[in-house]
Amino acid sequence: MNNASPESQATIDEQCINTIRTLSMDAIQQANSGHPGAPMGLAPAAYVLWTRFLRHSPENPDWINRDRFVLSGGHASMLLYSMLHLTGYDLSLDDIRNFRQWGSKTPGHPEYGLTSGVETTTGPLGQGFANGVGMAIAERHLGARFNRPGYEIVDHHTFVICGDGDLMEGVSAEAASLAGHLGLGKLVCVYDDNQISIEGRTDITFTEDVGRRFKAYDWHVAVVEDGNDLEAIHKAVESAKAETERPTLIMLNTHIAYGSPNKQDSSDAHGAPLGEEEVRLTKENLGCPDECFHIPEEGFDTCRECVGTGKSEESLWQEKFDEYRGKYPELAEAFTNAVNGTLKEGWDAALPDFSKIDGPLATRAASGKVLNALAENIPELMGGSADLAPSNKTIIESSHDFQKNALKGRNIRFGVREHAMGSILSGMALHKGIRPYGGTFLVFADYMRPSIRLAALMKLPVIYVFTHDSIAVGEDGPTHQPVEHVASLRIIPGMTVIRPSDAAETAEAWKAAVRSSGPVALILSRQKLPILDRSKYGPADGLANGAYVVSDSDGKPDIILIGTGSEVHIALEAKAVLAGKGVFARVVSMPSWELFEKTSQEYKDEVLPPDVKVRLAVEAGLPMGWERYVGDRDAVIGMTSFGASAPGGVLMEKFGFTVENIVQKATALIRR
Repeated sequence: MNNASPESQATIDEQCINTIRTLSMDAIQQANSGHPGAPMGLAPAAYVLWTRFLRHSPENPDWINRDRFVLSGGHASMLLYSMLHLTGYDLSLDDIRNFRQWGSKTPGHPEYGLTSGVETTTGPLGQGFANGVGMAIAERHLGARFNRPGYEIVDHHTFVICGDGDLMEGVSAEAASLAGHLGLGKLVCVYDDNQISIEGRTDITFTEDVGRRFKAYDWHVAVVEDGNDLEAIHKAVESAKAETERPTLIMLNTHIAYGSPNKQDSSDAHGAPLGEEEVRLTKENLGCPDECFHIPEEGFDTCRECVGTGKSEESLWQEKFDEYRGKYPELAEAFTNAVNGTLKEGWDAALPDFSKIDGPLATRAASGKVLNALAENIPELMGGSADLAPSNKTIIESSHDFQKNALKGRNIRFGVREHAMGSILSGMALHKGIRPYGGTFLVFADYMRPSIRLAALMKLPVIYVFTHDSIAVGEDGPTHQPVEHVASLRIIPGMTVIRPSDAAETAEAWKAAVRSSGPVALILSRQKLPILDRSKYGPADGLANGAYVVSDSDGKPDIILIGTGSEVHIALEAKAVLAGKGVFARVVSMPSWELFEKTSQEYKDEVLPPDVKVRLAVEAGLPMGWERYVGDRDAVIGMTSFGASAPGGVLMEKFGFTVENIVQKATALIRR
């Protein structure tokens, strides 16, 4: 801060805080859309955090040792945009004026990768809170891995602002429970306790003692009775930073739409503009000029001190890192590669040769072997499972668990918390320096779908290990048998879904996932599958193209059989039977639609010749979408109902995933 007298500084502080409020009001009013209440109530807390505590470099928002700031209640986006503009990020006043408009850098909810300084995409409540837990995990792990005495090159905090709605959502409860267990002392969450929701006061639904709940999670809890008391906020943040063994929740009692004569403490101010007259009255009440997008020069200069402060802090860190590089050159190189996502040469050299394994192998088991081989050469791989690691085969055997007293561990025990796991994985990826993966049964992808969707929206390189992939799960019955899940994952824009047919394809699937710049779902079998003899069948590296000819016909094919996963093997058997009937069939393994669609038209025509019109797809899941490759749904053998409880082999037979049914269906298609 500057050298102003306490009285003068108090005036400047008030100017800055009211500027955050008026910028928010004006942008929302001009857009005729938005949420003014939370930014107006939270302005003092945001101001204290950003100008007194947050270590950030506005001219280099990607500085790796910056503190992370997450606005979990993304509807309060104008709070964040106001702070970004005032503290010197690449966000102009014109961008503020263009709030919520086509092509703007200030969308209705913050979007990662679009706006400088936005750490994560938020909006669906609770997601940002859990992202913050992931960021804090990444900071602790990387610090344990790379820091050396006198060289704390990874040493920063994660600050989250959340509201009542965030803490009502189950994902935040899951994430908070795990954060307390792990003792993430550098995680600080400011809870905007304004007691207002869209429908009215929160006490119509939310009467729990939040502070006691978080104490039970083993969090440090601080209370600020007056959300406008800057010194109380300051002391609370200081106490949070002093607490190194537990995450901190600062319960901040605020007034939604503070300063508005008619809408303060009203649900009317949550999600709608105040109205031109109320904006004028509010500015008058706050002692601000009746001028749109007005920023007082003195307050602006005070906030812009963050530029110089950030540059200085980053410079000091860089000097320290240069010394570190001189003393620990290998560690420094490994750190730089981790942050940049650079794979070292030969990262896939140790993959198992499955051609030398006798007998069938479940693709989930093959995945576990591949994961462990990759982990030897990709130390950034870190993850776990939602209490299903023995089934998902997601344990890195050469490492130990990540726990509060074992921060170097690469195995995260997420517990039965699929939703939080998904969001935490995203937070780890957003932090950078870690390549996260997480596993559960495919059917439980539903529990983490919002997290998966946001990972795809943000283009995050998260790997999902989804096992027990079809009705072949068997006796556990339809509650545990995914039917619609592969199709539902495929429809998410930017998501890559890979369902390998054997161990060799599983290795190639992992290679594709590691190379991917976006999220990848590996769909893996519970049951054992034959390992194809690649001297007889097409090479498994064809998986990189999404689809390839695994077995061709002796002449021009009369029909193309397309399969994924375990159904490729049934299609291969059916091909042999059809050959005995004088029918030439080509078998195509198509583990990934998304990878196939990225190939050239020439390659697509080689695999699926346009002049071969008769095609049949076989997949133990919903047929939706296969029309694009086979023409119509009549040319798909799939699931149109839920499964049942019986041995997996029995179910595959009863639901038509048999050689006989494929042959019968193929013959009928050729004749029609």
